[in-house]
Amino acid sequence: MPAQLDDLLACLDLEQVEILAYLGRCLKAGWRRVFGGLVVAQALAAASRTVEDWPPHSLHGYFILPGDPAIPIRYQVETLRNGKSFATRRCDALQNGQTIFSLIASFQKEEPGLDHHLPMPDVASPETLLSEAEIETRYGDLLPPAARLWSNSNQHPIETRFADISRFLDWKQRPPMQYIWFRAAGTLPDDPAIHRTVLAYMSDLTLLDTAFVAHGRAIFDAGLQVASLDHALWFHRPFRADEWLLYAQDSPNTSGGRGLTRGLIYSRAGTLVASVAQEGLIRLRGAKDA
Repeated sequence: MPAQLDDLLACLDLEQVEILAYLGRCLKAGWRRVFGGLVVAQALAAASRTVEDWPPHSLHGYFILPGDPAIPIRYQVETLRNGKSFATRRCDALQNGQTIFSLIASFQKEEPGLDHHLPMPDVASPETLLSEAEIETRYGDLLPPAARLWSNSNQHPIETRFADISRFLDWKQRPPMQYIWFRAAGTLPDDPAIHRTVLAYMSDLTLLDTAFVAHGRAIFDAGLQVASLDHALWFHRPFRADEWLLYAQDSPNTSGGRGLTRGLIYSRAGTLVASVAQEGLIRLRGAKDA
């Protein structure tokens, strides 16, 4: 297993410090802030520890303050409901006594029901697409400095393949959508709970960037102030996060200094396994700070 993926799994294996309290550390990635997807994944892991047998079917969270990657995060879980077929948990992530993220997750006893989903978009297979390192090698001169820094980093527990990289080459305005294949950068244990937390981590990757496609810009643009405000994730069907998954993303709206983005996550076989929605701060530099 690659060292960076091993580090991610270690971060998701929380330390229990009290009956409903857990401690999580941050990735050794050299980032100035804690990656939002890590906080979502760790909060889900903490909440899941308090529910026996039933898997989560949805989570909704708000990012309240930026996290400090040098400080462990305390996850405090509250039991809101234990029903016959549903259980609900709240989980607050805290640093220095302040809540930096708050999540509510719902868990359901598995049961049969009606079944349908939208078909997977027809896109090129991941094997035919360039890796991040190959994109940087071929087109590095056209990428923003921050994007080149990301591409050159060795701290990548997740592999990604962009179905269309043309937006990074000419910076033209396009319809606000993009398709990305992603997977864990190595084989994961078979435990479905691990695959769910890794997918929760992955679900925050590239999503907010979709809002910038319509404006011919990217999340690395130095003229923008960008931050995730909230995150919602629904699990629909079983999957493996170490097999290629297609993330079909779009952005129906940007206004008021915010952007709304959505994503459908499909298995390689074309089955819809999860859905995601997120709103983020998108502020032009020089505008009044919050």
